[in-house]
Amino acid sequence: MSTPANHIHNRLRALAQNLWWTWHPEVIRLFTDLDAHLWRQLSHNPIAFLNQITPEQVEKRSAELVLHSRINYAFRRLNEYMEKRKTWGAVNCSNLHNRQVVYFSAEFGLHESIPIYSGGLGVLSGDHLKSASDLGIPLIGIGLLYHQGYFSQRLNKDGWQEEDYRDLDINTLPLQTVTEPNGQPLIVRVDTRSGSLQARVWQLQVGRVRLLLLDSNVEGNSVEDRELTSRLYGGDDKFRIRQELLLGIGGARILQALNNFPGVLHLNEGHSAFAILEEIRRVMEYEQIPFDRAHRRVSLYTVFTTHTPVPAGHDRFSSELVEEHLGIFREKLGLSHDDFMALGRVNPGDSSEPFCMTVLALKNSRRANGVSAIHADVSRRMWHPLWPERPEIEVPIGHITNGVHVLSWLAPQMHQLLETRLSQDWPTRMVHPDVWEKLDEIDDGELWETHQSLKMSLIRFVRRRLLLQAKRLGYREIVQQIEQILDPNVLTIGCARRFATYKRGDLILSQFERLEKLIGAARRPIQIVFAGKAHPRDDQGKRILQRIAKFSYNPEYMRRIVFIEDYDYNVARHLVQGVDVWLNNPRRPLEACGTSGQKAILNGCLTLSVLDGWWNEAYDGKNGFVIGDGGMHNDPNIQYQRDAESLYKVLEKEVIPCYYDRDTSGIPHRWVQRIKRSMQSLGWRFNADRMVKDYAEHFYLLAASATSVEIR
Repeated sequence: MSTPANHIHNRLRALAQNLWWTWHPEVIRLFTDLDAHLWRQLSHNPIAFLNQITPEQVEKRSAELVLHSRINYAFRRLNEYMEKRKTWGAVNCSNLHNRQVVYFSAEFGLHESIPIYSGGLGVLSGDHLKSASDLGIPLIGIGLLYHQGYFSQRLNKDGWQEEDYRDLDINTLPLQTVTEPNGQPLIVRVDTRSGSLQARVWQLQVGRVRLLLLDSNVEGNSVEDRELTSRLYGGDDKFRIRQELLLGIGGARILQALNNFPGVLHLNEGHSAFAILEEIRRVMEYEQIPFDRAHRRVSLYTVFTTHTPVPAGHDRFSSELVEEHLGIFREKLGLSHDDFMALGRVNPGDSSEPFCMTVLALKNSRRANGVSAIHADVSRRMWHPLWPERPEIEVPIGHITNGVHVLSWLAPQMHQLLETRLSQDWPTRMVHPDVWEKLDEIDDGELWETHQSLKMSLIRFVRRRLLLQAKRLGYREIVQQIEQILDPNVLTIGCARRFATYKRGDLILSQFERLEKLIGAARRPIQIVFAGKAHPRDDQGKRILQRIAKFSYNPEYMRRIVFIEDYDYNVARHLVQGVDVWLNNPRRPLEACGTSGQKAILNGCLTLSVLDGWWNEAYDGKNGFVIGDGGMHNDPNIQYQRDAESLYKVLEKEVIPCYYDRDTSGIPHRWVQRIKRSMQSLGWRFNADRMVKDYAEHFYLLAASATSVEIR
């Protein structure tokens, strides 16, 4: 028998089962109000939270804080969202509703409580699903359920990164078992010459979108194969090809088992490119047509997005490894070994060339794109040998610049301000420039006060994290001075990224005498918050990170230079919401897009970046700051020196004077005007709703219209 306490508890659990809650602050506040300490302790995981708080405790706390109506309202809003029929997708993408978009990605960054992502690619994939849900575009996501996710990062006393892998507790995730029509758990199988791979399938509900995740940790698999879905991007080439077989071929077979055939195949990076071959095999079998005809058919509705601007970043496998793992599959396609290898080679006749997943995707997709205009140029140059008869400019790789899911990254305080000033329905119209023009009506002082409150939240968060780090490492000075670390009145620069060498995370440390003057200035100082992980096998990246960490440990600098361990979705959210300046200084043109700065501008933060990725399209001279002039020197060391000099010049001559130019009330009007200009000129362009609409209008609709076309 249901009691009032169970009723409220069940409604909270229903909210927790759909990741819609992750971009609705009113739902997040419900859990925070029930028990803020427990909520933070459990990494903002609502299912783990509800597993530890009884219905009676929920009822008691709800009565004390008058939460019943808020819980009922949130539950009603979720149901209205799920049942809404007149969405942008319903009106503009009607031909997708019979056969959906199937979106493959090796990782999905949806929230810190579901750590099946490593960085930018995963967060971009998660934002894509969320916006597809908001827009009502019929889309299914396919990925892998990593039982240990990406590593947790800890620094030792010497500042060296150490990796720790922790098992996920499946019982605390909003997962549902996917079943066959007979009610049995769905198991997909991929046969190889060295044995079969099997995987069960889980479902995550992301608003209106289903995300289906393969899990190889099942009975019947070898010990090694059970580990295939343990960690992201781990293992040797054999591990990787088996992981990618599971993602591509196994992922495509999920849909066949559910009798749900794709209208569009969208491959986000080359890891899932084997899905194309499985779809070709299905079409061959279903329509009894040969490989060539099925291949032409499938390529018409395949979309490929590449993210990697350097040749070394693309997966390649030896001929022997390919035959071992795809020989049985190749025979079903009716191809010889050489013909099969040619599908993944730039030069089909070169028997020494390995099989490249990106080449497979590019050769077999009618539509391919980079993730910014400059990245598309780099990709056309890199892959020109695939189309040697064409001029480089005509290589068929276009671009759709990435955007971010606004409501996932916008701070609640900023959301409330925009809702008050722009209109309550502004999130549904955010792709229209005129919506953002109303920012001029916001009082400078009100916008500045909102930003300052977010900055103080960041500082409190940083101090909490630093206190834990310092106690673990035994740094008494940091513990004793924790309340003096970071000053809310000081210009705060955020610098968070993956510590790959090309991202040059230590560029701002390169002229340390100048930096000492800036952080130690009596009147106009700066402070810097660093965060980020290096790949476990990237010792050079770890050394860059170590250099920064050692400065943050130094008593002379620890109040002004800090490094936050274990960069994840939660750390990123606090940083992009609270810093004054977002610093991005990769070696041009190696930043494919770099969406972190897009998240920061939404929260009143100004970008300081080289002209690479999205910033190359965004900067207009008044909406942020730029390092260098876009020129590139052949010698990376000379380019490093030039960019370091430009970075300091911009800081000293532009950023710092503008920030500290205050009126008698302490408001930096010139700075706030730049914030408004930044949000007005960039907010409507660099969001995931605009990005997903671009995919729908320029790729998905055309691809889906070709799904049922017979090619003779």
